[in-house]
Amino acid sequence: MEPNLPPQASSTETRVPFLANFVATGFYSGYFPVASGTAGSLVGLGLYMIPGMERLEVVSLAIIVGFFAGVFTSARVAAVVGDQRSASAAFSKDLLQHGHAHAPDPSIVVIDEIVGMWISLAFLPKTYVVLIAAFVLFRIFDIVKLPPARQLERIPNGWGIMLDDVAAGVYANIAVRVIGVVLPGLIYG
Repeated sequence: MEPNLPPQASSTETRVPFLANFVATGFYSGYFPVASGTAGSLVGLGLYMIPGMERLEVVSLAIIVGFFAGVFTSARVAAVVGDQRSASAAFSKDLLQHGHAHAPDPSIVVIDEIVGMWISLAFLPKTYVVLIAAFVLFRIFDIVKLPPARQLERIPNGWGIMLDDVAAGVYANIAVRVIGVVLPGLIYG
């Protein structure tokens, strides 16, 4: 079922409060009909481009506030929408992550990708090479879900929605740092 269709109630709630929906869907970027996770990651990248966002205290605060806001708002959306997925999300889940049960993670929820993107970029130089490498690596790690990301996404009430992307962000950040060790001129030059 496409995520931009009217949601079917899966709990006593029948509507997602405006602010919870606005935050969880990454300013509505989660309603993008194809690759909503990539759209959310691009929103995270765009927000990171704001001057000063790369500063230690700013990006750290954004990650912490975004994470807890994401836990709360994604749980609210998932309680109403359930596990609705876009065709592209369903395809990638079936291809790469088949055979596991988990808590609902609707495609329209992309606050997790926004925060994961910030983690991918945290404490790295703000260069075009780093931005592109972190974006590509984050999307790969978010889709593939190496352990423990796959196990983390099973945690209910919004925690799993956020934590698997935190893990993907950490993996991407470490991978960019490894590239920086192997090719320092590319990352730090």
